[in-house]
Amino acid sequence: MTNETAHRTVERHCDVAVIGGSAAGLAAALQLARQRRSVIVIDDGTPRNAPAAHMHGYLGREGAAPAELTTIGRDEVRGYGGEVLLGRVLAVRRGDDGRFRVELTGGHHLIARRVLAATGLADELPAIDGLAEQWGRAVIHCPFCHGFEVRDQRVVQIVTHPMGLHPTPLFRHLTGHLTVVLHDGQGVDDTIVEKLSAEVPVIRDTVRRVVTAPDGRLVGVELAGGTTVEADAVVVGPRFHARAEMLAAAGVTTTPHPSGLGDAVEVDQTGRTAVPGIFAAGNLTDPGMQVLHAAAHGSRVGAMISFDLADDDLAAGTRTSGERTDWEHRYGATGSMWSGNPNGTLVGQVSGLVPGQALDVGAGEGADALWLAEQGWDVTASDISGNALARLAAEADRRGLDIRCLRGDANDPDAFGTGTFDLVSLQYGSFHRSPDRRGLRNLLNAVAPGGTLLVVGHDLTPLRDPVDVSSQTRIFDPDAYVGVDEIAAALDDASTWHVELHETRPRPPGAASTHHVADVVLRARRTPAPPPATHASQADR
Repeated sequence: MTNETAHRTVERHCDVAVIGGSAAGLAAALQLARQRRSVIVIDDGTPRNAPAAHMHGYLGREGAAPAELTTIGRDEVRGYGGEVLLGRVLAVRRGDDGRFRVELTGGHHLIARRVLAATGLADELPAIDGLAEQWGRAVIHCPFCHGFEVRDQRVVQIVTHPMGLHPTPLFRHLTGHLTVVLHDGQGVDDTIVEKLSAEVPVIRDTVRRVVTAPDGRLVGVELAGGTTVEADAVVVGPRFHARAEMLAAAGVTTTPHPSGLGDAVEVDQTGRTAVPGIFAAGNLTDPGMQVLHAAAHGSRVGAMISFDLADDDLAAGTRTSGERTDWEHRYGATGSMWSGNPNGTLVGQVSGLVPGQALDVGAGEGADALWLAEQGWDVTASDISGNALARLAAEADRRGLDIRCLRGDANDPDAFGTGTFDLVSLQYGSFHRSPDRRGLRNLLNAVAPGGTLLVVGHDLTPLRDPVDVSSQTRIFDPDAYVGVDEIAAALDDASTWHVELHETRPRPPGAASTHHVADVVLRARRTPAPPPATHASQADR
């Protein structure tokens, strides 16, 4: 945890806040990011299927570990500029303007136009000794998720509620060694029990504990009467509750599930809840969904939210950018955001260069651009925030400096115009990833032949340390942005660049922020253009 996340609270703005980063949430986020919506996923790392080593029935991903799917899904979302934050949502509240305030651990919060809840369910296991320790391994509940893996084994099914016998015919088909124990037979359909009893042992007794061997392997089920039924696997149907507590302040409530085993959030076919602007997807809305179904549902709801936002924008006659809104807010407060000092690394690396045309990418309030202009450089300052550039222009005017301000993002078409620059500087700047690497290409193409590229970024190693989500949220996702090492790798692939410096070094003094102590510095020079060919004169022939 860094000093910044421990002591400074942050408000961020986005189009959609997705609560829950498993299959449904990530699938929705991918749809939204591909529609150029700013989407931030908040994930506390507690998926329903966390105890399971493998997931099944997912076409194309059969047998994969749940964590593997999550890792791939996060990378895909980040590849389109979506962010995945490690943290926890405490509450969602609707503002007077119709936007939602999503309150996070650590005191941070998001302001979102739409909210998608994909938090799933929490299973409530019967209070049987040893059951929870084997949950997701030798204790299972779904014949589709793990039934094939216990085929032909000794399986004991513990029935604890009236719906308990619902999957029994399926398990009967999967193994010829099934025993049913009516731990709580109240309300159970006696007709089904009678049919089962003709060929499957049915025991009416209370289960005392699940028995395991010294090596942790499940070996049986001990009954209150003293008998132990040998078993290789146990089937039990848990009760459940919807993880929707954070939505209560916004007016979203749960409804009892028809099974009588728990509750869920009711939605329409588009994923809308009863509260306009709040959507839900996955197990939170239907406990019967496997991972494949949850991902498909999340994908559909993400598309529906995209339509919803687009309709709003069309009605308002706007074409909004959630990312731009976020940065405008950050620079919208009164007073300067940073120290006003040029970055020490820039000063040290540029002082020996002959002034020429310079591009300051992600210029912010302009301390670097102002310093470059004072050293004789002809400066163009680029930033996504009009508020930041307004401050820069005002200070340049006060100092009598001529700086061209260019509002835009590195990922915009022709982001920096058609010209090239003798110096392109990216100091702690950031731009989102995209599969076509447009922003990276724009950055590199802006450097003139013989020109210098100088990139300075934070050493992000501390930002990858574990986070206690019960008390903190990592409010920025560094992996959603193009980093210094990725830029360096692109230069390695090109024969037209000479990398002069690429290292991690202590950060020079003078900056206002203290949340990192080291810089990653990349300085490279573009190969000069070859001199034009000359024709030999008649005298030389």
